[in-house]
Amino acid sequence: MGRTSDARERILTAAKTLMLSRGYSALGVAEICKAAGVPKGSFYYFFASKEELALAVIDEHWTGQRAEWTRALDGDVPPLQGLRRLFDSTGDELRAGQLSCGTVTGCLLGNLALEMSTGTAAVRERLREVFDEQVALVEATVEEARGRGEVTVTDTHGAARALVAQLEGQVLFAKLYDDVERFDALWTNSLTLLGARVTPPPPT
Repeated sequence: MGRTSDARERILTAAKTLMLSRGYSALGVAEICKAAGVPKGSFYYFFASKEELALAVIDEHWTGQRAEWTRALDGDVPPLQGLRRLFDSTGDELRAGQLSCGTVTGCLLGNLALEMSTGTAAVRERLREVFDEQVALVEATVEEARGRGEVTVTDTHGAARALVAQLEGQVLFAKLYDDVERFDALWTNSLTLLGARVTPPPPT
């Protein structure tokens, strides 16, 4: 079965890379195992199905991404600067991906959400939970900004949902046009959506 100590991690890493570039439906278990350098039996030792693997990929990806979102939105800077830091971090990730792959691959979660919106219920439900968590993180930041008098928006939950939707939408445009600069409009649009009273300096 190969090295059981790292076989599962290799399968997850290979699946994540392939799903980001190719999507879910086009992938087969054999292709994933070949990319991971493990025999097919290793796959079924760790995962009952490709759907179970997709759920594990989503969980692993969001665990790392949630840590980055939490760090960016941490209260060591004013809330709007934290939001800007989150956007800048996302833009940097898009640019790094473009340098690595030669093209803008977009957001793994967003890509899967588009592809799986009418697909398997378990994956769709897990993606909903992840995006709900994203909205909750952003909402806490918007509420803090409102409490400080930095924004005029009153429906903080609705604003947070709109910000996450804009974030995913700009990433989608960057991928569609293979142009990371498409992402740069997000910050100005977000300040308008929030009714920002001042334009905060970029995070240091």
